[in-house]
Amino acid sequence: MPTRPLDRRDTDPQVERARQAVAAVFALNGLGLATWLSRTPAVRDTLDLSASGLGLLLVCLSIGAVLGLPSSGPVVHRIGPRRAVLGGAGLVSLGLVGLAAGLATELVALAAASLLLIGLGTSSWDVAMNVEGAEVERRLARTLMPRLHAGFSLGTVAGALFGAGCAATGVGAPAQLLVSAGMIAMGVLLACPALLRVDDPEPGTAGSVRSGALGAWRERRTLLVGLLVLGFAFTEGTANDWLAIALVDGHDSSEAVGALGFGAFLAAMTLCRMVGGSALERFGRVLVLRATAALAVVGLLLVVAGPNAGVAAAGAMVWGVGAALGFPVGMSAAADQPDRSAARVSVVASIGYTAFLAGPPLVGFVADQIGVRPALLVLLVPLGLAVTAAGATRTPPKAESDVSTSAPTL
Repeated sequence: MPTRPLDRRDTDPQVERARQAVAAVFALNGLGLATWLSRTPAVRDTLDLSASGLGLLLVCLSIGAVLGLPSSGPVVHRIGPRRAVLGGAGLVSLGLVGLAAGLATELVALAAASLLLIGLGTSSWDVAMNVEGAEVERRLARTLMPRLHAGFSLGTVAGALFGAGCAATGVGAPAQLLVSAGMIAMGVLLACPALLRVDDPEPGTAGSVRSGALGAWRERRTLLVGLLVLGFAFTEGTANDWLAIALVDGHDSSEAVGALGFGAFLAAMTLCRMVGGSALERFGRVLVLRATAALAVVGLLLVVAGPNAGVAAAGAMVWGVGAALGFPVGMSAAADQPDRSAARVSVVASIGYTAFLAGPPLVGFVADQIGVRPALLVLLVPLGLAVTAAGATRTPPKAESDVSTSAPTL
């Protein structure tokens, strides 16, 4: 049984081109994230940061995203997903150039400001590509969002492998970031013309910018979906920020091994997102999300308690499978009703991104006291919240006009 109400299948070649273009946009977004996250040990060493100092630096990215997300829904409504993606990607590329300069000059303040800029660009890019993806999913009449997020994961795998290769061959992080910025800018410019136009609702309707943006914050279901995304985002984001460090410091591995372990996590997450649509259509969102949360716990424990880097790497792969579906399913659930999709995706993303705001410094401060590996156990709390909120992803009736009065079953 499908997990969301989908319209009749659209066979227009334009929609198929849009599917390919939005997949490319997701992949480029992932590349922009992983190309520098894979080099966090080099960032730490170049800027001479402690674990808590690195956590505070990483949180600048999330501050930028959280500051930008509340306005992202109205921005996407006003200028459309295509222009929002272009603008967001431009800010991300500029931020990567600034981060390269910050590392080259060893200026922590410049690196922090650049991460803030990357976060601001990511917020509008993220909401816009999810709104575009939901529209393509609706027109193709099949579960597509996990595969689109698999495109994001493929981009992160490419970024991690690029980082590992640069680290292994002695290429400095600044040069790597400059090349990545150029690839992202060029790729988005080529992909965006094929994106669909997502029409704005009529003024005064439930989906208008004014009523949609404010009303979505009062909807019980939307807030619970946001809580689910927060739990899985914390799980995914902690691996992004700390897995390479945990492998390098906790298992006395080289920087290249840490980057490859991070790549193993991303590869497993990508594979799960590629095949996850079939599981979601067969078993439903709630059961699949709760099962993957359990896998995330198993993988986390293997990373923390594993006796060597090999066991920890295997745990990282299980962790990747467990973290894979929460974010894309949450975005798809937020966009179940197209006329309110931008506002609800913006709200859910805003809640989810608080995990990226709180996660890096929390793990960093705990790591200063007990070490990076045991500090990862803080993930058990957000995973428990995600399991509790998973029931909110059940598809509301298609004709339902006000889900704020509907209490989803937990």
